[in-house]
Amino acid sequence: MNHSSSQAGAPREPDVPPYQVVLAETDWGSLQTAFGNGECLPGVLARLLEPDPRVQVTALSELSELVGHQNSIYEATAPVAMYVAGILSHPAAMTLRPYRNVPIRATLLNWLAFTAYDASDEVVDRTEHCFPGFLTHDTMLAAFRDLRPMLFRAVVPFLRDSHEDVREAAALAALVLAEHPALSRHRGHLGVYARRILDTSGDAPARRVAWKVLGRWGHDVSDIEPFQEEPWDRGPHSDGRGDFEPPF
Repeated sequence: MNHSSSQAGAPREPDVPPYQVVLAETDWGSLQTAFGNGECLPGVLARLLEPDPRVQVTALSELSELVGHQNSIYEATAPVAMYVAGILSHPAAMTLRPYRNVPIRATLLNWLAFTAYDASDEVVDRTEHCFPGFLTHDTMLAAFRDLRPMLFRAVVPFLRDSHEDVREAAALAALVLAEHPALSRHRGHLGVYARRILDTSGDAPARRVAWKVLGRWGHDVSDIEPFQEEPWDRGPHSDGRGDFEPPF
């Protein structure tokens, strides 16, 4: 599927490998997680395709701890993100969560947005200020950041999804990922989606991210009251709850 923002003759971002290939060809046991090696990850990832949304959301919560603990990037984070991006079009992603009546696809996209933010320029710059040379020496972080064009390609088809929550989650993920220099040509188009989040979203952290992105990309945001920067701000869904707690 082509991007709606593609330009004729422009280079195309690489496709995410099929999720089955990522699962089968990754040496999970050799990869670092927050709690040892990644031997348990194939089982956790497989549960994302279960028909029970409670199982799916619990699996994502486990992944957040294993490969995103304390907002850090681990060796296993990159292949896990590729797997999550690879199942966005899977029928299991359309499972509706009870009570919220929102497709699991929105939760998967929010997970990608949250994880990408943990490797964003803003977070890296903040860390570099305290630990000079951090990005230079952290090959795990650099490897994940290199994946952003691939993850972006997997996300953008859902900018026009039929479900509002999915569209917003896709827009948020795309905005965070598009800071990669190779994706700069998409930023003009994505500004529309950032404005839409600001105009319609009820999620304050998502609106704060959209506001920051527009400012960094040179858009006039003088008509929007500046967002107060909280000391615990962690980007998307930084209220500490996100999509990973009951009610499922």
